[in-house]
Amino acid sequence: MSAHHTSGHDAAGHEIGLATDHEPHGTLKEYLIGFALSVVLTAIPFWLVMGEAELSKQVIAFTIMGFAAVQMVVHMVFFLHMSPKSEDGWTLTSLVFTLILVVITLAGSLWVMYHLDSNMMPRHESRQQL
Repeated sequence: MSAHHTSGHDAAGHEIGLATDHEPHGTLKEYLIGFALSVVLTAIPFWLVMGEAELSKQVIAFTIMGFAAVQMVVHMVFFLHMSPKSEDGWTLTSLVFTLILVVITLAGSLWVMYHLDSNMMPRHESRQQL
């Protein structure tokens, strides 16, 4: 889909191209669906923490992170209008590339810190006997 261009002139009299076609924004229905999903995806983790659910802290933490990841996707789809069709897929491609770099950076940092801790930190015999 190519943008329809008209010509105009800047202050110096040079001809410039002006795009007249814009990609459509979301409808009210899409915004309301996104809002409702965001509220639900916020309320459930809030209830898990404040309602003192009978789950271990690790399960609650991973559940909250899962809901946070789903909520990020909801925001990107319903509010930022990211899809494979938007901007010929470049928006989604750059997002995926960014996520890959973040995962590599975080995983590498954790790996390096773990191995530095296990290989470089001195272990005291007196601490292990207590």
